[in-house]
Amino acid sequence: MITSRAFAGRRYAVLGLARSGLATVEALVASGAGVTAWDDREEARDDAMALGADIGNPLDIDLIGFAGVVVSPGVPLNRHPIAAHAREAQVPVIGDVELFAEARDELPPHKVVGITGTNGKSTVTALVAHMLESAGVPVLMGGNIGLPILSRDPLAPNENGVGVYVLELSSYQIDLSHSLACDVAVLTNLSLDHLDRYDGFTGYAASKERLFGLQHRDQVAIVAVDDDPSKMIASRINHRLHRVSGKDIDPVDQARWPALQGPHNAQNAVCAIAVCRVLGLNDEQIERGLATYKSLPHRMELVGEVGGVSWFNDSKATNAASAAPALAAFPPAPDQRLHWIAGGKAKGDGLAACHPWFGHVKRAYLIGEAMEPFAAEIGDAIAVECSGDMATAVKQAAAAAKPGDIVLLSPACASFDQFKDYEQRGDVFRGLVQALGGG
Repeated sequence: MITSRAFAGRRYAVLGLARSGLATVEALVASGAGVTAWDDREEARDDAMALGADIGNPLDIDLIGFAGVVVSPGVPLNRHPIAAHAREAQVPVIGDVELFAEARDELPPHKVVGITGTNGKSTVTALVAHMLESAGVPVLMGGNIGLPILSRDPLAPNENGVGVYVLELSSYQIDLSHSLACDVAVLTNLSLDHLDRYDGFTGYAASKERLFGLQHRDQVAIVAVDDDPSKMIASRINHRLHRVSGKDIDPVDQARWPALQGPHNAQNAVCAIAVCRVLGLNDEQIERGLATYKSLPHRMELVGEVGGVSWFNDSKATNAASAAPALAAFPPAPDQRLHWIAGGKAKGDGLAACHPWFGHVKRAYLIGEAMEPFAAEIGDAIAVECSGDMATAVKQAAAAAKPGDIVLLSPACASFDQFKDYEQRGDVFRGLVQALGGG
């Protein structure tokens, strides 16, 4: 695990004891810190106590003198009382990524790449990690993806260069970081999302922009300037800046990268290429990494082919801006029609971002809370089935699809009306496809 002598003799409160919270407790205790931990679940408290933590709710104790309150990114600081309680005690509210940043001075020589954005950040993170690994560079992927960063063993440099930590960073994780100076920071794009946690879109965009404000002047910013809010952020960056665009990718080149098709993946690829060039990879190493990359689960993942019909799981598309590129990736053809499964708990401005691609869709199968509003918004533009639930949608799409057709789950919605999270939604979809004979 990652530990630091900087934590020794200090006391921290840890609120939320899921995977990253327990990893934080273990790392702090191993570093010689005192920890007071809390979770509403008794079994989680027992796990923290077994790791050496005291048990107590940070809301019920005097926090004066604590070095920090470490909270899960899922804690809504704009509504949760821990923010005011910590502020009164003049104690910072931080996350595990901030602890990683504070531990960096004691790690072997390394670089940190931080990747944020509304959409594409998971793919860019995984793609950068894959490209570095395939080039023989020591790499560790963490943050909002994979295992908790503090639970991982530090990277050691080798003959191929210093280790690189590649971090996917949500806006919440950036909010909880105060000293994370990324050697390379990336913004993939910006669109409406998470407005329940911010004072409008301006507040959300400012959270993303903070990642660049934490950098030093000799560090590198990479911004995809395909949308106006990202262009605006790029215009305010006054250190080393690389502007990139999905339009920079030659479609002939992109055709050689099986898991990176569609305009959204052109943007993902150009961001990853820029990172890897900054880190010293040559063109041959970059091309090999792009050509051998495999899609992440739930992100344009081909989960089966049944009777000549291809089924794609894009459950990670939790808003219209992330579903739109998936629709754009499948233009109509004489031997290919697109069947679209969408719906769930709607965000933002409905399906506005998807409207330009309605002509690609033969039929839509709508589920969840958004079913009726989406049906009304689509109107006569697409033939619609009000399926209600995933099982019905898959059954109806299977009956309608013909050989050569595509069935795409790209919900343009959060999953929380019918599923625990987008991963469970995608897993259910995959299981239903496999039951059709596509496993």
